[in-house]
Amino acid sequence: MFDRLESVEQRYQQVRHDLENPTVASDQKRYRTLMKEVSDLGPIVELYRRFRKMKADREDAREMINSETDPTMKEMAKEELAQLEKDLVITEEELKIAILPKDPNDDKNIILEIRPGAGGDEAALFTDELFRAYALYASNQGWKVDIMSRTEGNVGGAKEVIASIEGDKVFSRLKHESGVHRVQRVPKTETQGRVHTSTVTVAVLPEAEEVDVKINPNDLQIDVYRSSGAGGQSVNTTDSAVRITHLPTGTVVTCQDERSQLKNKAKAMKVLYSRMKAVEDEKMVKNASDARLSQIGTGDRSERIRTYNFPQSRVTDHRIGLTVHQLDDVMKGSMQILVDPLIAHHQAELMKTETKP
Repeated sequence: MFDRLESVEQRYQQVRHDLENPTVASDQKRYRTLMKEVSDLGPIVELYRRFRKMKADREDAREMINSETDPTMKEMAKEELAQLEKDLVITEEELKIAILPKDPNDDKNIILEIRPGAGGDEAALFTDELFRAYALYASNQGWKVDIMSRTEGNVGGAKEVIASIEGDKVFSRLKHESGVHRVQRVPKTETQGRVHTSTVTVAVLPEAEEVDVKINPNDLQIDVYRSSGAGGQSVNTTDSAVRITHLPTGTVVTCQDERSQLKNKAKAMKVLYSRMKAVEDEKMVKNASDARLSQIGTGDRSERIRTYNFPQSRVTDHRIGLTVHQLDDVMKGSMQILVDPLIAHHQAELMKTETKP
């Protein structure tokens, strides 16, 4: 690990030196690339230097304990040594995590897609509630949430919610949310108090730009029509809604949330780029609908990553065996109760892989 950290520090110093070269500043693409690298390496180097300083301080404290004759000073040195030993253990663990292989999408914003699976109207209601929980969590993180498309359910809730979430390292925090979420509770329409099970599918896609994936304009069929449903008064007086179909894959994206046709088209294209980029990244399927299916499954009750049990106020993440009895907090936006352990588990698994001979 320490050989790798030395290499990281050398690379950091080299990149900073390169940035001082006037010819680099004139090449904006290279300049942005190097600035991004400095930004990524800087915190690791700072942590490593702090670690080395603590090791030097530890040696000084040991030397003082051995050479100091004043009992008070010796005792102070012992207390300092004890604290340094604790801090070194913590910092070394932080360094192990800092140098783990980085997902190139971690710094990206996301497209969040939530839809009902099994369970009819109850699933549609939970689709809306789960989106609200993510939106509250995003707000707590200082992120920006923009609803790109929303289709109302038959008795409330939503048949579909698509939103972009922008902020610091959004994908790194929410990428483990993709999959089938199961809800167990008594529906309001249930007269005998029986618990029903429904599912909701969640897809988290790193936001893609035009430079990330090439889409031939000739492969697109763009239809405009009048907006309908909740979206504000007078939205349905003009042909502002947009439906974009990627003909080779059959991928369809619609957007009618904005009153402007141009804005709806821009939002729909952003979703399309992200879906197509997800296909390229995974290299698992031949078309976009299959790629997204690999994330969200079929919506069947058995294909779940997490269960929200309302009668017991319990949330269970089945991938890591985590159970918490804080369902109300989770639904009010305290998603870190689930997100943080998932990230820690993922990092632990990466460290196992990295330390294998």
